[in-house]
Amino acid sequence: MKRNMTRTVTLLILSALILTSCGRVAESRLNPFNWFGRGEPVEVTEAREVNPLIPQRSIFAARAPDRTYTGIAVSQVTALRVDRVPGGAVITATGVTPRLGAHDVRLTLEETTNGIQVYALRTLQDPRDGRVGPPPGRTVTAGVRVSDQDLAGIRRIRVLSASNALESRR
Repeated sequence: MKRNMTRTVTLLILSALILTSCGRVAESRLNPFNWFGRGEPVEVTEAREVNPLIPQRSIFAARAPDRTYTGIAVSQVTALRVDRVPGGAVITATGVTPRLGAHDVRLTLEETTNGIQVYALRTLQDPRDGRVGPPPGRTVTAGVRVSDQDLAGIRRIRVLSASNALESRR
């Protein structure tokens, strides 16, 4: 009888210790939901403007149909989320465009250097459409799935816009 009582008390004490440590695990790096934090503002150091009058390829190159994405950077990135999914992560960015009528919104990979993966939030817009509306009407969201192999060695994910950038750290 005494042996059963000792075993029960020991199990109760161990259960209480394990349950009280659950709060610490929820905020630790062991929890896969905490691998990437919320988007934080970072300073933009260089302007990324492309002059459409300067050709990007030789004028002597074969005239194959141009299927490159020619989206322009959104005015401002307002939110960045990196959600873990089986086999990788989903990067979701929200931004505000300069005018109404944005379509074909994409997160395009710009570069990967020194453990930082840099994306740009871009959209297609008709330059003749000058309608400007309230920010909720100009808000766009895009996402991209990244595999675990692509995330190997990546410590930060940064999303650029025309005026700011947001960064999420691992």
